[in-house]
Amino acid sequence: MKILVIGSGGREHAIVRKLRRDEARAGDDRQLAIFAAPGNAGISGMAECVAIGAEDIDALLRFALTERIDLTIVGPEAPLAQGISDRFAEAGLRVFGPSQSAARIEASKSFARAQMAQACVPSPAYRVFRELDDAIAYVHAFAGPVVVKADGLAAGKGVTVAANATEAEQALRAIMAERVFGQAGDEVVIEEFLDGRELSVMAFVDANGYALMPAIEDHKQVGDGDQGPNTGGMGTYTPAYAATDTVMKSVREHVFDRMMAQWRRLGVVYRGVLFAGLMVVNGRPYVIEFNARFGDPETQLALELLDTDLLTVIDAVLADRVRELALSWSSDAALCVVLAAEGYPEAPRKGDTISGLIDTDSSFVYTLHAGTAFDGQGRTVTNGGRVLNVVARGDTIAQARARAYTVADSVVYAGKHYRTDIGARR
Repeated sequence: MKILVIGSGGREHAIVRKLRRDEARAGDDRQLAIFAAPGNAGISGMAECVAIGAEDIDALLRFALTERIDLTIVGPEAPLAQGISDRFAEAGLRVFGPSQSAARIEASKSFARAQMAQACVPSPAYRVFRELDDAIAYVHAFAGPVVVKADGLAAGKGVTVAANATEAEQALRAIMAERVFGQAGDEVVIEEFLDGRELSVMAFVDANGYALMPAIEDHKQVGDGDQGPNTGGMGTYTPAYAATDTVMKSVREHVFDRMMAQWRRLGVVYRGVLFAGLMVVNGRPYVIEFNARFGDPETQLALELLDTDLLTVIDAVLADRVRELALSWSSDAALCVVLAAEGYPEAPRKGDTISGLIDTDSSFVYTLHAGTAFDGQGRTVTNGGRVLNVVARGDTIAQARARAYTVADSVVYAGKHYRTDIGARR
């Protein structure tokens, strides 16, 4: 069977690793030829990397047709927003990832907020603005902190939690006047600030139902104690302390059930992964954002703990029968520490040589590559903002945490930085 995994980050390395782990368990019953486009230095040891960018849909389609790819798994949000799943499906190819119309739930924050309002999904109050002066006037009239978001895709960095009107105005000028996120800043969404505990819940979704994955807590800010600017995610752990039975019941009934009903009303068929980024306030979850794909770095833990064969799950989604599956999850704790490059998240430096990497075959701690590449001498070097993910599991969060940080400390490259408090807050 030939599989194409699109993307180049830690999430895609986690997907490839899970496919290989399932292949080994299946034995002679399964042989996989896995390609990654474009992949990274770590993925190259598990799959054949092809030099096609994740957003070059024409070239990806030509490759998939020429190689007779049996299944394509789309990792990043940008190609989904550009309609890659539609293009592949029209060409008769099997693809795991929602259609362009379904992916709009991530591609436009204003659209997502409107859909949540119609579906009565709990979420913060918000306003949408296209004119900078109007937005500035609003934040100066608003009492208290606000959250300023670029409407479009911004690689997880288009969000500013502004403590006051001055900070909000700075964020608005950066987005709408300086155009730091390009067309993603044509509109902005300004939301009320919710003070609570962040929670990520993903689900495998198809036209008839969904299957939830374990709840995971992400750490968005670059520095310890949730200090500094937002990033794509600096680390994760599970089981998440905020994911009580009451909270998860509300997540199912008030978030996923209501969004499924909304899509049915709209006539939209969603097949893939739906990610709900939540803020739990006084025991009640509110949706901060939806993503139309596997989260990063949440996927690194979810797939580590998924005992069910991943291809079995994907086949069920594409056949609209995922709710019929009884997914099996390990009861272990798991934790991921993201190692970042000098200058991340603003201007990450590339090309620093990496040493101290460990064998990725360990059953309880290993390193996934995210922003890495090979230089002209075959050395592994930094090639992005989030460079490596150290994933560990254990009987407890404390055990997984100790294992992860032992490895994180041993990796060496110039400018390495990472949070030292992943999973430490109760």
